[in-house]
Amino acid sequence: MPNQKQFHVAVVGVTGAVGEQIVRLLDERGFPIRQLKLLASARSAGRKVRFRGEDITVEEATPASFEGVEIAFFSAGGDVSKALVPHAVAAGAICIDNTSAYRMDPDVPLVVPEVNVDGINENKGIIANPNCSTIQMVAALKPLYDRFGMSRIIVSTYQAVSGAGSRAIEEMKRQTADVLAGREVKPDLLPVSSLPVKHPIAFNAIPQIDKFLDNGFTNEEMKMINETKKIMGDDTIEVTATCVRIPVVYGHSESVYVELKRDFDVEEVKRLLAEAPGIVLVDDPSEQRYPLATEAAGRTETFVGRIRRDLGNPRALNMWIVSDNLLKGAAWNAVQIGEYIAIEQP
Repeated sequence: MPNQKQFHVAVVGVTGAVGEQIVRLLDERGFPIRQLKLLASARSAGRKVRFRGEDITVEEATPASFEGVEIAFFSAGGDVSKALVPHAVAAGAICIDNTSAYRMDPDVPLVVPEVNVDGINENKGIIANPNCSTIQMVAALKPLYDRFGMSRIIVSTYQAVSGAGSRAIEEMKRQTADVLAGREVKPDLLPVSSLPVKHPIAFNAIPQIDKFLDNGFTNEEMKMINETKKIMGDDTIEVTATCVRIPVVYGHSESVYVELKRDFDVEEVKRLLAEAPGIVLVDDPSEQRYPLATEAAGRTETFVGRIRRDLGNPRALNMWIVSDNLLKGAAWNAVQIGEYIAIEQP
């Protein structure tokens, strides 16, 4: 970023997978930081994190941690955000929250910069980062919505285990080794750590992410449904989702069916996506080129391919969307918001 005002920045949840990525991106992007405060739970306090050639000591996050902080990134869970974000706002910080705590609050903008960047200016001290699976989908659909309108979205997700945290990654690796060695598999975490029934993730697909609600959908599915409407600013779009956990480490994949309101040409759709910010078009069936989680891992872009007109509805498209869930799905989207705030500050 160009030379400009330097900020006092805090990262809450710095020892988690997303927090680690936020710190790395702040470093790599040259974010204008005057002072960086790294915060986590009491059990992580005292750890050292390397940043721009220096070791910074992680401190325990408390209500008193935010004196002088101007921009605060939160990624330590919804309960922590609910407890500490109000204190950070009271201290004068703009909070970018990567949890579900404030996403559906009508007074809090829910932002994907490629879709609704103007929402950042409407903040009252809090800006919510959407769910990872929602971010990549709306980023890919926004150019089509603007050009053709949109009436319905049906999405099935194939989500990486890193979305459930580092323990889920280790469980998948351990179970995979057990299966290959002919040992008994003993799941103890997925699909939901707080629920009594556990299922193996190795060589499996689990059609449950988060807890079930009375309507038969999971929390994860309802997040996609409700967040999509809020981000797009259109409650008339019909959205339905089925979210599945698969044994992939990084990168959520999505099969998306979308009904448009106006006629379209498939080649124009591809052109719009190829020209859209943050989108990479990977669509060449003749060469078997399409988005893959293994190729999206470690990248900040959203990859789109397998674009084709639906056979039963001439105004509908089918497509495949892939993105790194810890980057564009979390840390990178948050840092993008932070960069916009930094540029706009006098």
